[in-house]
Amino acid sequence: MSYSPQPLPPRAPLSDEDALREARDFLASLETRASVRDFSDRPVPYEIIETCIRAAGTAPSGANQQPWHFAAISDPALKSRIREAAEEEERAFYAGGGGDAWLAALEPIGTDASKPHLTTAPWLIVIFAQRYGTAPDGSRAKHYYVPESVGIATGMLITALHRAGLYCLTHTPNPMKFLNGLLDRPESEKPVMILTVGHASAEATTPAAARKRKPLAALMTAHQGDTNQKD
Repeated sequence: MSYSPQPLPPRAPLSDEDALREARDFLASLETRASVRDFSDRPVPYEIIETCIRAAGTAPSGANQQPWHFAAISDPALKSRIREAAEEEERAFYAGGGGDAWLAALEPIGTDASKPHLTTAPWLIVIFAQRYGTAPDGSRAKHYYVPESVGIATGMLITALHRAGLYCLTHTPNPMKFLNGLLDRPESEKPVMILTVGHASAEATTPAAARKRKPLAALMTAHQGDTNQKD
């Protein structure tokens, strides 16, 4: 495909004041985002999940190769098989496979090998990174900046789910190769994460340690120069 410039999609410009207000409103919304482990079994319509995944699919990616696939699962039997396989890996991890430092870091979060949320929540979304694609002639096509691209899309998916009033939990059993077999995904795709998605239960809590945020001075530096300087 050759380069062909296109006009930008329609988008109303904002004044600086309106832009700041929008940014602050967005921040206020995201400050209410929290990961939970106690989910309700309240159903979530497929259309909501589909729309959030479509939002994630608008993410930028290296050479616009969009090296991701999202497997959305609501089938109870399949969720049960995923939970069984994930808990098997988690038991090995918490039995010492994760190492003392990693386990100590997780202690304030309150996690263990039991993952009932994988079957209680109405949806699981498994995120796959496509390490390479297939060219029209059937040959292997290299993908570029795959981890970075999939990371951006995952963040956009989590944000879209939050904006839809849902909660989610990131889950990364290690190894995750079992997901390729259970979900019939090709060798070219690497499972990156399981997102548990749904509504929080009435008894849901969040660890105090998980609500800590780096202060602005620790997460940002600004190099503005002299904006009042004249030529």
